Amino acid sequence: MGLRHLARRGSAPATRTLAGLPGGIVTRRRGRGSEPDDVRLWSEGDDMRHIDRNATARTGELHVRTHHDERDRAVVLLADFRPSMLFGTRRTLRSVAAAEALALLGWRVVGDGGRVGLVVGHAGEPTALRPAGGERAMTAITGALALAHARALDAPEAADPPLEPLLTIAASLLPSGGHLVIASALDAPGPDFDHLLTLAAEKLSIRLILVSDAFERARPAGLYPFALPDGRRGTLDAGRGRPPAASAEERLADYAHRGIAGIRLDVEAGPESYAPQMERLDAVL
Repeated sequence: MGLRHLARRGSAPATRTLAGLPGGIVTRRRGRGSEPDDVRLWSEGDDMRHIDRNATARTGELHVRTHHDERDRAVVLLADFRPSMLFGTRRTLRSVAAAEALALLGWRVVGDGGRVGLVVGHAGEPTALRPAGGERAMTAITGALALAHARALDAPEAADPPLEPLLTIAASLLPSGGHLVIASALDAPGPDFDHLLTLAAEKLSIRLILVSDAFERARPAGLYPFALPDGRRGTLDAGRGRPPAASAEERLADYAHRGIAGIRLDVEAGPESYAPQMERLDAVL
């Protein structure tokens, strides 16, 4: 919740929600879609067909119901809280950095009049929220992120479940042309993940936030002590001679060839550094 003001700091007036008409006053688009946007007092020039009978009868004053434009932005944020994401060597866990970035992006989207939904994957049952607009939607999303992360930390140690089911859930929440933003390190995504992601990209606009810990980018050979959430400790042998894993830049380039653009999110950088990145990502959604 505290990232709301950081997300809007220095941002230009929302132009994405303009109706495309000339003029210097920024207003939200009002459409005739099927999903209600709000109910307000009738004013001169409103279409009488949009009068809300229930609100009018209840208050004794004319009220009209407005609806989302059928072309408005719907964005689903997909947060990866699987066991491999509960790892970090600088500042915080990769899962926390993913949540911070998605919250910043979500506040920007609703601030520009868009709708935001959520899918969270962890060791238990996935969490899903349908896209909705306004501060109430983001309040629900931040609460769901916090609750899902707490459950992920409390879950018994297990292997990462595949990410494929999360893609299916996210796609079901979005109309054709909707936007999906995935925040993950993409460890063990599943054998069919890349294929399903490519198919989903034919219907949706997909953006990837590839979360990267400093230890992954520069890991000299040696013995590294570690601690697990349950208090157990051990030592990781990062020996020489092992084949190097693909760098974040190589993985992003590979996805870019499939039409899926992305950015690298460095865990140690923090929300102050994430905000400009989310602003640029928001601009292309």
